[in-house]
Amino acid sequence: MVPPAHPRSASTATGTAARSAVPVPTPTARLLLSRFTAGPTPSLAHAVAGGREQRWFARQLKPASVPDPAGEQIEEWWPDLARTPLDLWMRQSDGTRQGWQVMNDYGSWVLTRRLRSSRQVLETMTAFFENLLYVPVSGDPYFTWRVDYGRTIRARALGRYSDLLAAAVLHPAMLVYLNAATSTKTAPNENLGRELLELHTVGVGNYSEDDVKDSARILTGWCVDVYQTWQKFYVPEYHSTGRVRVRGFTSTNRDADGRAVCAAYLRYLARHPDTAQRLATRLVEVFVSDDVPRGLVDRLARTYLDHDTAIAPVLLELVGSRPFRASAGAKLRTPEEDVVATYRALDIEVLPPLAADSATVAMLNSTGALGWRFASNSRPDGAPVANTAWASTARALGSLDLHWNLANRYYPVTDVSYRDPASWVPSFPITYGDLVDHLCRSVLTRRSTAELLQIAVTATGIAAETVIPDASHPAVTGIGRTLAALLDTPEHWYR
Repeated sequence: MVPPAHPRSASTATGTAARSAVPVPTPTARLLLSRFTAGPTPSLAHAVAGGREQRWFARQLKPASVPDPAGEQIEEWWPDLARTPLDLWMRQSDGTRQGWQVMNDYGSWVLTRRLRSSRQVLETMTAFFENLLYVPVSGDPYFTWRVDYGRTIRARALGRYSDLLAAAVLHPAMLVYLNAATSTKTAPNENLGRELLELHTVGVGNYSEDDVKDSARILTGWCVDVYQTWQKFYVPEYHSTGRVRVRGFTSTNRDADGRAVCAAYLRYLARHPDTAQRLATRLVEVFVSDDVPRGLVDRLARTYLDHDTAIAPVLLELVGSRPFRASAGAKLRTPEEDVVATYRALDIEVLPPLAADSATVAMLNSTGALGWRFASNSRPDGAPVANTAWASTARALGSLDLHWNLANRYYPVTDVSYRDPASWVPSFPITYGDLVDHLCRSVLTRRSTAELLQIAVTATGIAAETVIPDASHPAVTGIGRTLAALLDTPEHWYR
């Protein structure tokens, strides 16, 4: 069974030297789109044409100014994501719907937002921070608050890190996940106090065990009424009073209500030079190269501190840097990135999920097949960001399978709409070489090269000079073979 095709068809214009109307971004513009969107598309290529990539990026840094009807439309697709934590827990307890099913909805919602949203930089930075300030989806106690946690990060992903850090660390999902929700002065739990230092701020080697102990004490008092109301509240009687010191932060901490001390502590950590270095390093690792240029890190860290932890100025400094412009081909797509980018490259339309095997579910399952199911690892350090984690043979085989099935419209087949094969052809008649060039522009946002053309010729057995007269030609009816071959090249595997 082949799913319904998009209601569009190829032009009937004639000419054996048909040329694609899809613009090709400059290398700098393509790199910007590749790193800060879920995958370049012809519409994005038009948006950055004529040297407009910096203007496009600057507007993306103000997401409220970017209309997003396609992203907003999916809010009604998964109604359980709008339920309260208590309602979700009660529905799991009475057997109505399990937490893992709701978390599958959330993973599908996240991937679908990345696929459809016009606010691509916001989605990219939400993914960045949801991985840095990591809370997994696979856990009964915290799944109840996990949707709200993701929305909390999305709302602050392009604001100030000081605001984001405080909102994330003191969010019920984080408090429950790292055991701070039940941490008291008589039995302080060090998990959140340690990960706050190691993962979220100053980094490994920049704190002592005494720092961890006082960090945990500062965080005592915050509670979540787990298994009952699931509400967050503060209990002064649980707060550990007495002098605290973490690095350069000190406080007499005399007040039983330690919320002011906690807020001051988080502000201190967010503005610490070591935090600036760690965050800058992470940005470079994700958006530039695993081989981190220390000079660029220092520049980003200074920008971060000079702008009071604002994220947008740091990103502008990053994309304007020479190391960034020279980093094409330095970053391999993660499983999530490969899945969503492939759907975008093939212009696949996912529809509201009405069945258990819908395309939105298939997207989520595909990330697992490639080695990382969305936010499923129970460790607090999130998904790896280095290429080595995603360069395995198993990953490569998984990607090949993904590309082949999607390009040939084999799977998924439910709640999805693929392009009609003939819609990929700009006009008839056309030579196979010109068709490959058009597909390279449409799928890879670049012109064809001798190497890419040879890959397509080898994959199909169709010579470059072959004239394709109409939609009945095997080059069109079997166009999935050409599309899959192009998707299997480094031009798609790397971002």
